[in-house]
Amino acid sequence: MQGYFVTGTDTGVGKTLVAAGLLRAASGRGLRTIGIKPVAAGCVPGPDGAPVNEDVLKLQSAASIEIDVAIINPVLLEESIAPHIAATRSGVDIHSDELVRHCRSVCRDYSPECVVVEGAGGWAVPLNATETMADFCVELGFPVIVVIGMKLGCLNHALLTVRAVQDSGLNVAGWVANCIEPEMAACEENLQSLRDRLSAPLLGVIPYLGATIAADKAADRAAKCLRLDLLAGVGT
Repeated sequence: MQGYFVTGTDTGVGKTLVAAGLLRAASGRGLRTIGIKPVAAGCVPGPDGAPVNEDVLKLQSAASIEIDVAIINPVLLEESIAPHIAATRSGVDIHSDELVRHCRSVCRDYSPECVVVEGAGGWAVPLNATETMADFCVELGFPVIVVIGMKLGCLNHALLTVRAVQDSGLNVAGWVANCIEPEMAACEENLQSLRDRLSAPLLGVIPYLGATIAADKAADRAAKCLRLDLLAGVGT
């Protein structure tokens, strides 16, 4: 089994799009795949009327192994705000070690060949008063894929995020540039600046897809932009 953790330079930069694209691409190669989002903030009514997170539904749809949303997402918070604040307001306790045990249990029970775990917010978003998403990632131990939302300020956010991941002792398996604006000034120059400064491989550049594209089509488009051959255990 090969697992990857998908983080982002900020919230709203396309972590779910990239995670779903990775799952769709790996599934297309005949691999048994699962997506996990341990913590999700924000709910909508699901197909059965029960609350569910939209990003979780996208991961469920993109994976080749069918599992329940409650397994994909063990901690669902109602408010779409920082997880530790939403958890406190809801009376929920989030603990890094419990999330790690859940992920490992899913891997044991379903025997996937490729697992994509998606974070909430950015690399250092708090989970509780003392732990952050980074603490969870370090204990989980998966290589990290950094999603960079291409916008003004992305260079600083990207370099800080990658440095933080490396300083934690984890491997940066690669990075993805996701064009989140219809037209970004000096986009190509910013991309080249990232290529010049990041030693990890560029796994792909996803063009601006717009806000109205269906989730399954967006995942397919993203999958076609990603270089799985650069990821050990998935592209080989």
